[in-house]
Amino acid sequence: MTILSFLKPVPGLKTGAVAVLSSVLLTACATSPTSPDGSEDVRAKLMELQQNPDMMTHARIELRDAEAAVQLAEQPLDDDEAALAAHRIYMADRMVEIARAKGEIGLLEADRALLGEQRDAARLAARTREADQAHADAESARSAQADAAALASREAEELQRQIDTLEAEATERGLVLTLGDVLFATGSAEIQGGTNQNLEKLANFLKQYPDRNVLIEGHTDNVGSAAFNQNLSRQRAESVRRFLTGRGIESRRLSVYGYGFERPVAINDSATGRQQNRRVEVIIENRE
Repeated sequence: MTILSFLKPVPGLKTGAVAVLSSVLLTACATSPTSPDGSEDVRAKLMELQQNPDMMTHARIELRDAEAAVQLAEQPLDDDEAALAAHRIYMADRMVEIARAKGEIGLLEADRALLGEQRDAARLAARTREADQAHADAESARSAQADAAALASREAEELQRQIDTLEAEATERGLVLTLGDVLFATGSAEIQGGTNQNLEKLANFLKQYPDRNVLIEGHTDNVGSAAFNQNLSRQRAESVRRFLTGRGIESRRLSVYGYGFERPVAINDSATGRQQNRRVEVIIENRE
């Protein structure tokens, strides 16, 4: 229903009066105040922020204040109040921008806090991995030590068995195997046949322990000249070396010395003593 629908002829009212009343009403409608120019733009900017969940979360109070300022800026004013309208629009726009800035700062702070939490979580995870790795390494080291100890024990047992088989004596110089004079004929440096059992055991031992070097030392009694016995002791030690190299022992592992009668182990005044002095000693050196 329009305003003119109310202007039906009224009984007793003159036509001229009706015309005057219609003119007044139309003029009033034409001059009715509207929202100031620019308020629509401010409202649009505010609505954009209000539709952003992040802004609503981090600038709730500022958006509420901006809403009040925009509503004030939207109130119609007369033409002579244009300055006031412009001021209200300006203030509303500033309040909207303040809300925007507050929301963006809050969002940045939230992101920074999240990054801090993620960094702390990453550090904790790294420390946990380091601790787990250290624990695993310690367990592995203990297991390796236990295995090494068990292996060393087995090796020690095997070595002792081999020593017992060789009938060698453990000394500070190493394992000493004494080969008596029955290995050689009187005055000879040639190894006699059928007397090589101890040498075979020695060769097998050296094959099993390739990291051990050997000293082969020849000794004699005091019968004969020093030069003769020196040469004979050296030749007998060389015969033992040739036997071992013939069984596959590397020559570089074998060192030969002849001491003649310089290092007796018994008195040469008796046949028994002289027999003990006629010997070849094989010293299997300790590991370095």
